Amino acid sequence: MFRDCIVVITGAGSGIGQALAVQLAGRGAHLALVDISRIGLAATVASLPPGCRAICYPLDVASREAVFGLADAVKRDFGTAHYIINNAGTAMMASFEHTSIPEIEKVLAINLWGVIYGTKAFLPMMLAQKEGCIVNISSVLGLVAGPCHAAYVMSKFAVRGLTETLWTELEGTGVRAVVVHPGGINTGIAKNSPIAENETDLERHVAAVSRRMLVTSPARCARLIISGLESGKRRLVVGSGARFMFWLSRLFPTRYVWLMRRHYSIGSR
Repeated sequence: MFRDCIVVITGAGSGIGQALAVQLAGRGAHLALVDISRIGLAATVASLPPGCRAICYPLDVASREAVFGLADAVKRDFGTAHYIINNAGTAMMASFEHTSIPEIEKVLAINLWGVIYGTKAFLPMMLAQKEGCIVNISSVLGLVAGPCHAAYVMSKFAVRGLTETLWTELEGTGVRAVVVHPGGINTGIAKNSPIAENETDLERHVAAVSRRMLVTSPARCARLIISGLESGKRRLVVGSGARFMFWLSRLFPTRYVWLMRRHYSIGSR
């Protein structure tokens, strides 16, 4: 399914993006690797199997000009793209009350606008060739809202909404859209999420609880994503606790808030 396909992966310098790059290369894909970190991209390239064709594009997905330039560069270097995996992301551990506007803007710029730019930049060539797949990485926090992740939750719910909109709009075009909801993935971003400048005991407590949930490796997460893509699913719920969160949102659409507070041992103010 992936042999000789051109796969663009943002956030490919670490975590899930790096694991996807390694495993897709093993399936014969040609890779356009995107990350803001040149060091991270170099580490990913060093992990690829011999003979893999990969080109690195160091850039910030929060820049509209950079991402649209990326699409032009990929078309020049590879001729087209068959997959765009909008994976680049960041996080901020803070309640909405304690998050500054600049901190919210930074998270939305990468997690939401980066996905919008990537989707918008690569969709035209996919529609023109009547073939392609847009893979947008949301989160389990795009299914339920957790405490002290205000900006992150906003971005991931929006990514989910964009992708589900594409489900209806792209029907019959040959292009499909897939939303991924990872949960509990042991990545550097997840483990080392910065805490807001105005942090309190609440942020520190939630951060400690959250880190204990990070038990799924990026490699396993990547395998589950690739398996889901091969099966043709539109929504992929992968990783520790992800299925539980999915059904929690379906069965208790409003009451799950009480369960989340209990899980994080948060009392009333």
